[in-house]
Amino acid sequence: MASMASATVTSTLNKPTFLDSPLFGTSLTTTKPLTFSFSTTKPKPAAILASALGPSRPPYDLNAVTFEPIRESIVAREMTRRYMTDMITFADTDVVIIGAGSAGLSCAYELSKNPNVNIAIIEQSVSPGGGAWLGGQLFSAMVVRKPAHKFLDEIGVDYDEQDTYVVIKHAALFTSTIMARLLARPNVKLFNAVAAEDLIVKSGRVAGVVTNWALVSMNHNTQSCMDPNVMEAKVVVSSCGHDGPFGATGVKRLKDIGMVDDVPGMKALDMNSAEDAIVRLTREVVPGMIVTGMEVAEIDGAPRMGPTFGAMMISGQKAAHLALKSLGLPNAIDGSATVTETPQPDFTIASADQSRQTADA
Repeated sequence: MASMASATVTSTLNKPTFLDSPLFGTSLTTTKPLTFSFSTTKPKPAAILASALGPSRPPYDLNAVTFEPIRESIVAREMTRRYMTDMITFADTDVVIIGAGSAGLSCAYELSKNPNVNIAIIEQSVSPGGGAWLGGQLFSAMVVRKPAHKFLDEIGVDYDEQDTYVVIKHAALFTSTIMARLLARPNVKLFNAVAAEDLIVKSGRVAGVVTNWALVSMNHNTQSCMDPNVMEAKVVVSSCGHDGPFGATGVKRLKDIGMVDDVPGMKALDMNSAEDAIVRLTREVVPGMIVTGMEVAEIDGAPRMGPTFGAMMISGQKAAHLALKSLGLPNAIDGSATVTETPQPDFTIASADQSRQTADA
């Protein structure tokens, strides 16, 4: 087993304690802070992990399975209590990312490497991932131009390598892998089926988002007034994609309130110029708000790139480092972050009783 290089930090997540009564189920808090051990073991592609020996016998009798008993009210309380605790915890957070497509997920993954940065992801769809579940025209394969294949190496996605690009056999392999690694981290919360209806703006700076259930947002014209909720943030990253029913909503709202002059929309497809432009133009467009992914093309009139995804990954990474810079933390934009060729390590969460559960980075 690879040797472990350990470091300990204290999580800044402050879980509320008023829901810790035994009436509501198992406590969510511990008497000891979360600690993180960092492993230098490189993630292995799924193909390597697959057993060549065929299926093994499950640890229970498939012909006579009996589940442990549970009260229906316990199930309701466990779901509700945890969700409401997350809403309270992330009501005032470090970074809010609007949109969980390939750029938004890549941004969140990069940010979450710093366990002291708390990240809330807002996604209007029930299923995060945006258009990255398939390649072009509903085909399966995902094409990624180099050098973005190095990001795939880091998260452990296997691919077929060609001269200037790589091909993942199914786009869902990328999306499911990055989500599994990202959502295991204790400083990240995904609020899916939640829409960002507006921005919080204070003294000319974006300071958070206005949220509502996505189904409510889609039915304002059929019901009476249904007021939203809010989520304050030090930095907002808008990753809403190109124009559509919920697309480019961040930059379109900036235009509506006069914080940007124009949103010209993306130009026609040109893969070779589009991806470079998307990464180059990923930036803080107004104080407190960074734009990444295809939403960049909407505000700058850059070409669309079509079914190639490398710029989404690297634009997301750049947005993460721009957010770290805004937070005054080490980052690759100003060179204050350490550059290393070693893969991103795994997080090992040490619980109160010091038993170890591994959450892959």
